[in-house]
Amino acid sequence: MTGVEIGLGIQSDKPAGQYARLAHRAEQHGFDVLSVYGDLMYQPPIFPLLEMAAVTERVRLGPACLNPYSLAPYEIAGQVASLDLASRGRAYLGLARGAWLGEVGITQRRPVPTLAEAVEVIYRLLGGDVSGFSGSVFQLAPGTGLRYRVQRPDPPLLIGAWGPKGAALAGRVAQELKVGGSTNPDMVPVIRERIRVGAEAAGRSVDEIRIVFGAVTVVDTDRRVARRLARTEVAMYLAVVAELDPTVQVPPELLARVKQLVADGDPEAAGRLIPGDLLDKFAFAGDPEQVAAQAQALIDAGVGRVEFGTPHGLTGEQGVDLLGSAVLPMLNRHPARGEGA
Repeated sequence: MTGVEIGLGIQSDKPAGQYARLAHRAEQHGFDVLSVYGDLMYQPPIFPLLEMAAVTERVRLGPACLNPYSLAPYEIAGQVASLDLASRGRAYLGLARGAWLGEVGITQRRPVPTLAEAVEVIYRLLGGDVSGFSGSVFQLAPGTGLRYRVQRPDPPLLIGAWGPKGAALAGRVAQELKVGGSTNPDMVPVIRERIRVGAEAAGRSVDEIRIVFGAVTVVDTDRRVARRLARTEVAMYLAVVAELDPTVQVPPELLARVKQLVADGDPEAAGRLIPGDLLDKFAFAGDPEQVAAQAQALIDAGVGRVEFGTPHGLTGEQGVDLLGSAVLPMLNRHPARGEGA
């Protein structure tokens, strides 16, 4: 694996046509990957991704992430096959256990076996294997296969996870592991060792799995304005991700207060409670120099892809343009790394 990819994470809340414009600008700026979130009650990622595939030639495209609880594995196989065909072989598949599904009455039982079996079913279908599969969660009857042509039998797989079991699964079966909601370089070696457990059990090298870190991004020439907006955005998920990072100690009373203010509908007040050093662990925020320094710290720690997430800037297009014109040129994508980096 050579070089470091830089990508954009995009929320699926935009009108038709805006995804195409955003993707065209991103490719012109030199971004490598465009990901669309699969968040609850937003547009399904396949719509923006197909629109972006039609106007791009080079960037990789994929959902980050779909889940096998609300979407059956054969449907996931169909969506990634469609995207790969539309993009002429540039699709990747992102899978995760999903979040907030309790709000629509879905219970997420046995997440790691469910993800592992979903991967098995999806790639059997894409690969034309009609021998059948009998798992504890999913089944394929012998003779069951896709009835249409696929571009590739093996589009790259990304697993979204923080924890040891999910990371180990990525080490066994995936090409990428994404940690969403973090910009903390201290977390990189932790994730790498969690991946190593699964990789070595499967006879793979940990270096075969690209580590991806992505989070809320707000870049602007006015550093203070950017960080103020980023604080509001981070407040929405701080209580969740802070508990997943063993390298960060956040006072429980601070988390409780932030969570309560968000629940009360006042994320701006919640954001004002977040100190600057904590903000820098969970968001890219500030002027281009500061955002570039945060991204470079992750690259130097061994991250193989940095993903700048929504909202990107004070407006989406302004943020993408500033990231592309000012931040990307400052990044060294081929840092010298010591053994085990």
